[in-house]
Amino acid sequence: MAGGLVRAVDAAEALGNTALQIFTHSPAVWRMKPISDEEAARFRERRAASSIRYLVVHTMYLLNLATPDDALYERSIDGLVEEARRAVRIGADALVTHLGAHVGGGIERAIDRVVGALDRLGDATGGLGKLHLLLENTAGAGTTIGSSFEELGNIVSSVRDATHIGVCLDTCHAFAAGYDLRSNDAVDDTLGRFDRTVGLGRLELVHLNDTRFPLGSRRDRHAHIGRGEIGPSGLGAVLRHPRLRRVPFILETPKELDGRSDADAVNLAEVRRLREGEEHE
Repeated sequence: MAGGLVRAVDAAEALGNTALQIFTHSPAVWRMKPISDEEAARFRERRAASSIRYLVVHTMYLLNLATPDDALYERSIDGLVEEARRAVRIGADALVTHLGAHVGGGIERAIDRVVGALDRLGDATGGLGKLHLLLENTAGAGTTIGSSFEELGNIVSSVRDATHIGVCLDTCHAFAAGYDLRSNDAVDDTLGRFDRTVGLGRLELVHLNDTRFPLGSRRDRHAHIGRGEIGPSGLGAVLRHPRLRRVPFILETPKELDGRSDADAVNLAEVRRLREGEEHE
């Protein structure tokens, strides 16, 4: 977001990207500065002239669609509706969101709350148009929901109209939640489990991240590509899997590496090598 929305497209093109994920405002505050007609038009024009074929907006971190607290629940729904309207305004293809935590209210009630929130989003926006809402899996820390494929599948199957509902699979989060991704066989098994519970047709985006902690740790700590517990073999298997070859990939890796600020370029170069089947010792 530094420097405005248009500069995000400039930065993505400079890295040779064809997919871009942005926030449309600071993700740590409720307040959202309006996007003017001029800014929205300028962004749409810049994107149309760029290499960016897939644009996803990430919602703020404050939303909790699973909370038993009625005031926070209502504020979260209002926030999600506004995030969706902003994403449509700039021509995004998708909006990805975390689901929140039940903070003691229990999983079943939390899932009901999330389903209710998603139904109300559809009502408030008259449907999402071409925008797809993607539910992101979590690492399973504390009382967060959405760490298991079963929970995600339950939510998607319970929404009144799931036409525009999909899933974003974060590799760090999945590994932390106990889904192995360290080899071709492990990736096959994990995607098979996803297909049986959610459906691979719902998998519309991958957040490709390595992780600092072991399998099943339930700790959400992203690491540079190939330098964490999943490692180059596992992430290469994800990148080259035939069921994922046409799915957009987004990096959420740390921005600094070995004291340098060019970590994005280093991670992207590693991704491209792994996608072509090359690995480094």
